Amino acid sequence: MRNLYLLFIISLFSLNVQAQELNAQVIINADLVNQTNQQIFKTLERSLNEFINTRSWTSVEFLPQEKITCSFVINLTSYNASKFEGTLQVQSQRPIFDSNFDSPILNFLDKDISFNYEEFQPLFYNPSAFESNIVALISFYIYTILGLDADTFKFKGGSSYFEQAQKIVNLSQLSGHKGWKQNESVRNRFWLIDSMRSNTFKEYRETMYAYHRKGMDVMTQSPERGKKEMMLALSGLEKLFMRRPNALLLQLFFDAKSDEIVNVFSSGPEVEFDQTAALLKKIAPFFLPKWKQIK
Repeated sequence: MRNLYLLFIISLFSLNVQAQELNAQVIINADLVNQTNQQIFKTLERSLNEFINTRSWTSVEFLPQEKITCSFVINLTSYNASKFEGTLQVQSQRPIFDSNFDSPILNFLDKDISFNYEEFQPLFYNPSAFESNIVALISFYIYTILGLDADTFKFKGGSSYFEQAQKIVNLSQLSGHKGWKQNESVRNRFWLIDSMRSNTFKEYRETMYAYHRKGMDVMTQSPERGKKEMMLALSGLEKLFMRRPNALLLQLFFDAKSDEIVNVFSSGPEVEFDQTAALLKKIAPFFLPKWKQIK
């Protein structure tokens, strides 16, 4: 749990130390690319790791144990004359209070990415301008990760980070690269951040906060109470389902949380789970084989 007083005291003694918020790993997978010289992929991978992990993305001090663990896996499908195409799998986790357990927060596959990159090209993030699509892509997901993480500690705590992600979308729409415009897909960067910030899907952010802060964070002290709070949080998603049954954020939630839900409710003290089981089968039918594993 983030102790604001402790952070303030530490900041007094570390004003000259630049803090980083992320513990990120970038992986470039070029197995599908017919390229004998793999060095450019290794250079890009190293540059992206440095770009993410050596920059301060917020004005908030993060203790070492509070850094957000996340990963960016770029699976390349094409490389030709400095143009890269492929997919991007983005994942992030959040530590659970008083435990060694990390809870998955985001698991999103961006199916259509493209960017231009010359070996040793410097990567700079400018919040006021579009510099390059690879910088825009990574920066967009960094602020999305920061926003989601903050939402799990404080209700709507990630709003300022989502606003920054929205600015990146706005600046990137004239770049000519796919994924930034509303008319290109129903599951892209535009709709991801638009949904996060829209009151139409408010139950997603409400559930993210209650599920983690009131549920998962008390599991060590009181597993039974934690489970009951998690079930209560999950019930909030029914309103979203009734309003938008195919909502991107419903899929996003269960892509990240389905395995965790199965693990939590398959062990430890038993709770009355029948009503929640019926709810999960109703609002997340694609995960029915997983829900059947809960005994």
